[in-house]
Amino acid sequence: MSIRSFVAVEIQDKQVLSKIREIQYILSSIGADVKLVEPENIHLTMKFLGDINEVKLEKIKAVISDLSFEPFIMTLSNVGVFPNMNRPRTIWAGINSGVESLAKIHKIIESRLNELGFQRDNRSFNPHITLGRVRGVRNRDLLVNAFLDVADTSFGEVNVNAVFLKKSVLTNRGPIYSNLAVSVSG
Repeated sequence: MSIRSFVAVEIQDKQVLSKIREIQYILSSIGADVKLVEPENIHLTMKFLGDINEVKLEKIKAVISDLSFEPFIMTLSNVGVFPNMNRPRTIWAGINSGVESLAKIHKIIESRLNELGFQRDNRSFNPHITLGRVRGVRNRDLLVNAFLDVADTSFGEVNVNAVFLKKSVLTNRGPIYSNLAVSVSG
């Protein structure tokens, strides 16, 4: 049996989550074909692992549990899209501070998981919080204008003191995440 999983930093600050929901509401209220990330699923993906078997899962749990880092503050600000405004597919909130600390943790995770046979990411690490995914072209022009209106949003600060190995179960109503392992800073 395989388990779909990823490594993440959770966003648990209530004020930050409230601001994220506010921006999601603005972007969804214009009638564009957008699938928003559920508030309980808001996170920063450090590494997507995909489907892994139970033997490898135990080794990954050990890697995450043994991860050591100093706690830090991550500031979320700005709203943007991947790949670009002409073809928006992913709506994101950016990371303004804490990028260096996230990059150090990512590098350690990449190295240790590479030793277990996981491929290193081809793209450079670009930390962001996915707010939603654009599914179609309906009202795309209105959506782009809405992006421009909220582009400079400041979401606030998040204390980062844990990294999680998460399980993802896909359902018709969206993914359901649960924790498999955690590394606590300090």
